[in-house]
Amino acid sequence: MADIDGLLSLHHRVWLGGEEHGSELADLPVRVERDRTLRVKVIDACGMACTFCHNEGTPVVADNLGRDPRDFDGAGRSGRVSIYLASNGARFLPATVSPDEEFVDALRTLRDGLHLDELHLTGGEPSLHPRLAEVIRSATGAGFRVCMTSNGENGARVLDGCAREGLDRVNFSIFGTTARELAEVQHARFADRRRAEKKIQALLHAVQAALAAGIRVSANIVVPNYSHAPRVRRLLTDFAPGLSVRLLNSLDDGIDSVVAIERILAEAGALAFEHRVTAGVSGWRTAYRTPAGRELLFKKIRRVRLPETCLGCRFNNDQDCEEGFYGVRLYRDRRGGYQVGVCIQRMDLCMPVSEFVQSPLCQEVVALRDAEYGQLSTSVLFQ
Repeated sequence: MADIDGLLSLHHRVWLGGEEHGSELADLPVRVERDRTLRVKVIDACGMACTFCHNEGTPVVADNLGRDPRDFDGAGRSGRVSIYLASNGARFLPATVSPDEEFVDALRTLRDGLHLDELHLTGGEPSLHPRLAEVIRSATGAGFRVCMTSNGENGARVLDGCAREGLDRVNFSIFGTTARELAEVQHARFADRRRAEKKIQALLHAVQAALAAGIRVSANIVVPNYSHAPRVRRLLTDFAPGLSVRLLNSLDDGIDSVVAIERILAEAGALAFEHRVTAGVSGWRTAYRTPAGRELLFKKIRRVRLPETCLGCRFNNDQDCEEGFYGVRLYRDRRGGYQVGVCIQRMDLCMPVSEFVQSPLCQEVVALRDAEYGQLSTSVLFQ
């Protein structure tokens, strides 16, 4: 079967979430690609205080400066949280990435060691980085396509400059489509509707700025249950039609979340046309199209584990391992240098870049990706 740009279009039987779905999903074409993405936490600062934030596994800097790692606090006075910090063994505070030669060297080392070609900027909130365009220029110069996840709070000011330096795509995280919704998921100190309305307007302006600059845009929205359907409908009606929407199921809410998303898609008249699987990491998506031609994605987590590293992990079960192996992350350590991580629930696995690329863990990541690609290219059957 032809291999075009590393993507295979296959027709196979697909099992989703452990249950076989109807033939309308089972007979869809399946596009398989290797994971070649590196996530980099470029800044810790954020103007929101979402109650479910994992903060890329790291402590909130403002709450933990001067603390011994054994005393890191995941819910400090700032109102921000890092939900896995109590048990993930984080041993360092993150620093703001600087677009210097040290950063470029780290990117090149991981690019060559893991055969990467895409960089995904995370935070905190990346749009608050004071030199974000320069960071993007450094990454594109190192051979990466650059994407970003953002809540949009500063996007209107920076995205045009980022586009000029090569920013390819922004995934906007939508935590609320109204001030009331956004306020409900903020720490009590920030659950003010006037403040939340300003954040909503900033997000809308950021989306418009990205589209005007020629940046590809998408929106991520978590759907815990069907009571969140109005929020999704507002997202589809109030935001730009060029926005690709990704509906994420809530792991905490189980089948209620999945059923809610399926019902919302059916009510929108959306028809599934393709499964998209990334070999070597846990994320995968089913693509839908509405009668108006808008693309919607149902994104889920599948059970991917590093075969050696995850084998004896205390979280390696269907209840405690919430993310699976989601990919490789890069952090700048406030003590100096860059750290590589493979799990936000196991930050004790982080190690310096030079040590990581020489370690069995690096080879394990590459081997998993290649083995899955070969397996999925011939038999897409997963749970």
